[in-house]
Amino acid sequence: MGMPVYATSLERTWDGLYKILCVLIFIFLMAPILVVIPLSFNVEPYFTFTEKMLSLDPDGFSLRWYDRLLSFGTVNPNAPRDLAWWSDVWSNATWVQVTKNSFLIGIASTLVATMLGTIAALGLSRPEMPHKGIIMAMLISPMIVPVIITATGLFFFYSQVGLANSYAGIILAHATIGIPFVVITVTATLVGFDHSLARAAASLGASPIRVFFKITLPLIMPGVLSGALFAFVASFDEVVMVLFIAGHDQQTIPRQMWNGIREQISPTILAAATILVLMSIMLLTVVELLRRRSERLRGVTSS
Repeated sequence: MGMPVYATSLERTWDGLYKILCVLIFIFLMAPILVVIPLSFNVEPYFTFTEKMLSLDPDGFSLRWYDRLLSFGTVNPNAPRDLAWWSDVWSNATWVQVTKNSFLIGIASTLVATMLGTIAALGLSRPEMPHKGIIMAMLISPMIVPVIITATGLFFFYSQVGLANSYAGIILAHATIGIPFVVITVTATLVGFDHSLARAAASLGASPIRVFFKITLPLIMPGVLSGALFAFVASFDEVVMVLFIAGHDQQTIPRQMWNGIREQISPTILAAATILVLMSIMLLTVVELLRRRSERLRGVTSS
């Protein structure tokens, strides 16, 4: 939107400076991501741009590091790309195994976080709920407290109850950091929720469970799904919890990237990072679509 015709010169100057500041902030935030993507296509095993890449020479670009994602850890990485090779990749490739673990842990922890976070948000939305501020602060504390402190506490607790070095422990730990995202998004959705609809359904004889699944849940579903996506991303990107709680056979993609940086610096990490960036963009796109759908359902229009 342009400045109105009656704007003063000072206002126009500030508007220009404001736009420049926004562009600089955007570059500051996006530059590291934009640098990683082209480097993942480097034909050389370097983390810098080669002369061929800077001159846009096709010989300076390659998919070798993406192929490395599939072949690393296989029995015969140089075999022809036939069905037997793909079976080898699915069973033995290191990056494929950690991807399986990441999705298993991410999906399971998202389900737990979504269920518990939605129940908590519904309770906080009730007017008779006492001490809302204290309860809300406790629920979102994993988002505020440094992750390493939470991971350390969970490690000592899980060691006592036998959940350390187990998938159950990792899933519960990731659910802990995912619950605040669900609570915040569902609570924001419930702000515009018309509780008279639930009361009307109850007055017509509907049970509380039927009211929830037929009235409440469909209306707050965009917020629930948005919170679930945020919880999944938080779990998928988490490395500190895995470092403290997971065993050697429970590696995830961030943990494998951490190992690669410590033990063998390879552009394969950049290829994995590029795939994660693209996946994050798709998830954020879904979140934005759900946000707009939620606004339409609540009768809110963007100006």
